[in-house]
Amino acid sequence: MSDRHLAFWPASQPRHLTVPRTHLFYNVEVSATRFPDKPYILYYGTPLSFAQFRDEAGRIAGYLQHECGVKKGDRVLLYLQNSPQFVLAYYGILRADAVVVPVNPMNRTTELRHYVQDTGARTAIVPQDLYQQMAPLLGDGLENILVAAYSDYLKQPTDLRMPDFVSAPRENISGKGVTLWADMLERNLRPGPMTAGPDNLCVMPYTSGTTGHPKGCMHTHGSVMYSLVASMQWFGAHQDAVMLSVLPFFHVTGMQGSMSGPLYLGSTIVVLSRWDREVASECIQRHRVTSLQVISTMVVDMLANPRIGEYDLSSLRGIRGGGAAMPAAVAKKLDDLIGLPYVEGYGMSETIAATHINPPQRPKRQCLGIPIYDVDARVVDPADFHELAAGEVGEIVVHAPNVMQGYWNHPEATREAFIELDGKRFLRTGDLATTDEDGYFFMVDRLKRMINASGFKVWPAEVEALMYQHPAIQEACIIAARDAKRGETVKAMVVLKEAYRGQVTEQEIIDWAHQNMAAYKSPRIVQFVDALPKSPTGKIQWRQLQEKENAA
Repeated sequence: MSDRHLAFWPASQPRHLTVPRTHLFYNVEVSATRFPDKPYILYYGTPLSFAQFRDEAGRIAGYLQHECGVKKGDRVLLYLQNSPQFVLAYYGILRADAVVVPVNPMNRTTELRHYVQDTGARTAIVPQDLYQQMAPLLGDGLENILVAAYSDYLKQPTDLRMPDFVSAPRENISGKGVTLWADMLERNLRPGPMTAGPDNLCVMPYTSGTTGHPKGCMHTHGSVMYSLVASMQWFGAHQDAVMLSVLPFFHVTGMQGSMSGPLYLGSTIVVLSRWDREVASECIQRHRVTSLQVISTMVVDMLANPRIGEYDLSSLRGIRGGGAAMPAAVAKKLDDLIGLPYVEGYGMSETIAATHINPPQRPKRQCLGIPIYDVDARVVDPADFHELAAGEVGEIVVHAPNVMQGYWNHPEATREAFIELDGKRFLRTGDLATTDEDGYFFMVDRLKRMINASGFKVWPAEVEALMYQHPAIQEACIIAARDAKRGETVKAMVVLKEAYRGQVTEQEIIDWAHQNMAAYKSPRIVQFVDALPKSPTGKIQWRQLQEKENAA
């Protein structure tokens, strides 16, 4: 690996990170002992202290062990939106020495059946509004469903707008194998001693990949601990930080950076179950939020709010994120408004969050950052895996303390995901990137996401970043369209800002693009749409749009 990036290593940071060799639940014990009465979670105005959190997580673990038969290493499905219950259940499962399987709450019964069958889970924790999606699996693998009502944790009046599923009163759902969350806590059962350690499985996020069913990424307490400690230390976070937690906890970025990292520190998180730009801005103002972890689409939406200037956002000391590159024009607008750069990072489910982050004092825009503590990351030729020089496009491969053990039940996929270089095991990320003269990494695209227009290679992410410079464009997604002459040509799916709708034509966007980027990458087709499909983590679903185009 090149060491060019070390010239820009944060002066306050060591090169090597010593990671605690403890069970993840030990972080709960430490923070609850240090800060018992301090709020860990603020949920639409209702606080949950560290001491309360430890007590309730212990009760959940006791119920799982004594009433659900959960044993060390068993997998438990966690199927909830961001909420106190998600965090409590996550750590309750860990306290029972079991393995958390976080599940996207947009999944439906057919998809959930795959999780049940693949993991062998017999217990699931679900919200009342999604109970009917999980219920058909009782007796079809599942034996126990614990049902939560989000409103159980709304104990103080609030004027904050919230989704209907959050404010809905508790329903009396019953049946064989079904237990209400409130009844579970009331039993006040206590777990046996923790016997798992840093090398035991801890959490298993599923990744969709490019084809086939999702696969579980096996992470130990050790790999998860490295990731959360690294992200907190890199940004100099501390126990008096207040973080707005809006990224989904079922996804590794929100899970580590907005949930488990703050718990490790003893800091406070302000939790929203669903992104709402006005509620988010109000919470930053009201709770004096110091740190914001968001993705680019959230920033675009927040800045598009005509009332954004009415909020006091002066408490913010850092804004960070990843998942998709922040368009340079949007990053500049954010910097102009708040006076803070957007600091990007890079990671994946297979690495339980970041392996690369920009140095906070010297970030680059639309940049993945540099490899963090003890990470060996290289850009290699995907054919023979030799390391490429600065400026050459190749695949990112990573050797790091937070790389997964492998894919659950998929030994062949595991073998395909890893290579050996210089006696070390490297994960193939499937992401194409370059490095610059300073050793910073820049995403080019997914290995298989490329448009071949008359022999010219067009990387959609690059074109998308350029499109955002047009003042009328709120969001853009680039896909390939069939072309009789060029084989493939570039098509832009565009969402216009409200003020420009009806004022700008598709041809005007095409003409502007032709004037502002190389002819071969300039979109020949522009289609205006009301919205672009997004994943629950806010990423634009380019593949869905591409498949629809191919079918047409």
